[in-house]
Amino acid sequence: MTAETPPPGETPLSELGLLFLRLGATAFGGPAAHIAMMEDEVVRRRGWLSPERFLDLLGATNLIPGPNSTEMAIHIGWERRRWAGLLVAGVAFIVPAMLITAGCGWAYARYGAVPSARWLLYGVKPVILAVVVQALWGLAPRAARTPRLRVLGAVAVAASALGGHELAVLFGGGLLNLLASRRRTPAGPPGRALFPPLVGAGAAGTAVGAAAGATVGLGPLFWVFLKTGSVLFGSGYVLLAFLRADLVQRLGWLTEAQLLDAIAVGQVTPGPVFTTATFVGYVLAGPAGALVATAGIFLPAFVFVALSGPLVPRLRASPGAGAFLDGVNVASLALMAVVTAQLGRAALVDLPTAVLALLGAAALLRWKLNSTWLVLGGAVLGWAFHAARLTR
Repeated sequence: MTAETPPPGETPLSELGLLFLRLGATAFGGPAAHIAMMEDEVVRRRGWLSPERFLDLLGATNLIPGPNSTEMAIHIGWERRRWAGLLVAGVAFIVPAMLITAGCGWAYARYGAVPSARWLLYGVKPVILAVVVQALWGLAPRAARTPRLRVLGAVAVAASALGGHELAVLFGGGLLNLLASRRRTPAGPPGRALFPPLVGAGAAGTAVGAAAGATVGLGPLFWVFLKTGSVLFGSGYVLLAFLRADLVQRLGWLTEAQLLDAIAVGQVTPGPVFTTATFVGYVLAGPAGALVATAGIFLPAFVFVALSGPLVPRLRASPGAGAFLDGVNVASLALMAVVTAQLGRAALVDLPTAVLALLGAAALLRWKLNSTWLVLGGAVLGWAFHAARLTR
């Protein structure tokens, strides 16, 4: 049996790599959109994972530091081909975004500006919205399958919408469901407390110190981004706060304007937002800096998934840990729903974008169109609208 002929239930590495290369090159819209596209591919189209397994991986991903969508790709790779799959899926998802962002870094270093992508996002965001809503629609009944979980989901939505921290919402959902399940079920054999090692996996990263010194060497650059990737939870705004504290205030490597440009590039390019590190690395130390910064910020994600991935089946097998994971799963979807509402406000800005969203929903529901084709179609239509406006 060769490396390309896996045992039953596994996936050829070439297929795994090509799928995540494609997703990395076309997955716009942030982690919620990326995860929705993965759900479409690996649950609906290929049947690699059951919806319940996908939800468990999503819950586990939200409990560890790092880029959620990248860690989801790594988890899927681990599920399909263990260590080889973990590396192939994760690297394949990162590389397209890294190359595109490095290109933006080259343009910025040479010309002092980056190419505008507003016309592209104008058409892509509405169709991505349809993909995310479809994923929520399919996963929500399985996550909120009991009245108690539905109530927890509603509470988590309210808490997130009112500004509650993501970790507080996730752990709150897990702990409330764990306590409620223990009240309603008779005591059984004591299960192992399996979730503390999972949620505490990030603690090891806090010991990594940032490099000191005023010059930008590859070693200090690597350690700064390794530290960031080891301890960072949350959105691109949290990434902005971390990088500002290190790169602008403490080290003085970037100006405020340069940092904002770097975050903007990470937001508008496909793939993980953490490829902001690629842009910063290129601006500070050229191509080698881009590679080193990218490796630094993403390396912890591979380590955390490798540590936590084998625990997920054991979590599900333990009654107490399984109840905790159920609460985390429904809270994860609640967070995703709030982000989707925010995406909707940013995407549906006029009548053409509303029409694009409806067309995207129809293509998904009626013709089961692949989400990658939807993204490409949205980009083409965004460019067409932009060109039409320029000719007026």
